[in-house]
Amino acid sequence: MGRRYRKNKELPILEQVEIVSFAAEGKSLARVEDKVVFVPLTVPGDIVDIQLTRSRSSFSEGKVIKYHKKSDLRIEPECQHFGKCGGCKWQMLDYKKQLELKQNQVLENFQHLGNFEFPTHFPILPSKNIYFYRNKLEFTFSNRKWLTEYSKEIDFNDLSMDGLGFHLPKMFDRILDLENCHLQKEPSNAIRMSIRNFAIENKISFYSIRKREGYLRNLIIRSASKGDLMVILVVGYDDKQILDAIMKHIAENFPEITSLMYIINTNLNDTTNGMTAELFKGNPFIMEQMEDIKFKVGPLSFYQTNSEQAYEMYKIAREYAQLTGEEVVYDLYTGTGTIANFIARNAKKVIGIEYVPEAIEDAIVNSEINKIDNTSFYAGDMGKVLTPKFVKENGKADVIITDPPRAGMHETVVNQLLEMEAKRIIYISCNPSTQARDIDLLKSKYTVTKVQPLDMFPQTHHVENIVLLDLI
Repeated sequence: MGRRYRKNKELPILEQVEIVSFAAEGKSLARVEDKVVFVPLTVPGDIVDIQLTRSRSSFSEGKVIKYHKKSDLRIEPECQHFGKCGGCKWQMLDYKKQLELKQNQVLENFQHLGNFEFPTHFPILPSKNIYFYRNKLEFTFSNRKWLTEYSKEIDFNDLSMDGLGFHLPKMFDRILDLENCHLQKEPSNAIRMSIRNFAIENKISFYSIRKREGYLRNLIIRSASKGDLMVILVVGYDDKQILDAIMKHIAENFPEITSLMYIINTNLNDTTNGMTAELFKGNPFIMEQMEDIKFKVGPLSFYQTNSEQAYEMYKIAREYAQLTGEEVVYDLYTGTGTIANFIARNAKKVIGIEYVPEAIEDAIVNSEINKIDNTSFYAGDMGKVLTPKFVKENGKADVIITDPPRAGMHETVVNQLLEMEAKRIIYISCNPSTQARDIDLLKSKYTVTKVQPLDMFPQTHHVENIVLLDLI
């Protein structure tokens, strides 16, 4: 392997470097003079020139600026935006290889970060659909789209810089103007392009995050497995004339939309938490369904973005719970109560706890819709709600289902689980490293009897993992 260095903005270019192995966070790595270099969008066997973007004493990070040889592991990506868009970074890998890497990710985290015994054979559950699997996407309007083909001869006076798409990685003010996205089925692409073109033709301003001005800010599209379709337009200020024009355009061109809403966001950031979504046409919600259980999903409600895989995950959790109808179940980090309501008819009582009050309101409504009367939901910080007093008032858990955020469970919560001594714990995680850390804390009283990874997000490095822990 030949290589030489030259300066470019104070960081060197490494030439003719071979990528030797996969690494964490969906990246791969090379070794140059006994130093590790992490490089996204590469696979072992690639020989590339690397522009370093970060250099530390023990490692460096960089990006590919030229391919000399492409690995035999590569396949042709489906999406025309691959390599520029911040998502779907594993499209260049065969899906079987993606699954192998995700399964190994769970195994390696458990082996290296935990000191507990576990079954080592756990084939990952693949996603039925590896494209068009998401039921929700959020796009951003910007007056500074990224030019994928740039020339000094471009006349910017005649060029529209308005774009609607996803933020570019590490560029807070630049948007990749999407032509076609492979994450959500139609009419998602058609709706996005129609709104974008209508806005440009009618000179409706796209938001400038630098100047903090402009009308169009975000577009959210949500779909349900039974056909419901929700579109939410987020605008920067109240202008009835512009709003009516664009909302009527959407309604007239896409009569299949069952819920058409808008949010007026005058804040300096894009967060819409706590804001009110106003109804323009249709219902203020869409309905999702698993088996005979229906879930009412509002404009700001959380619902797993891969509906089919979420159903598979809930079935596994229900199987691991081994419910007979006599158990008290605690569903920690319950969200909108999807798992709690899904298993409630198999249990004596289900107690759901969640930090977000609005999510708890949705959970209660979903119980009412399905005439489920053996659930109770509580909002608050998990470490402060789940106390000995709370357990005494609500009953000792026979089964605990916990699905924490990526950071895992706080040690206070883990200690309370150890105090409760439920017969079994079903631990669902989107981060095997923090899951392994927490299981290591539980090993004094629990043993891992089953491990089931599943792929919730094809074309990415993310993996979901379900673990059954039995009381020793």
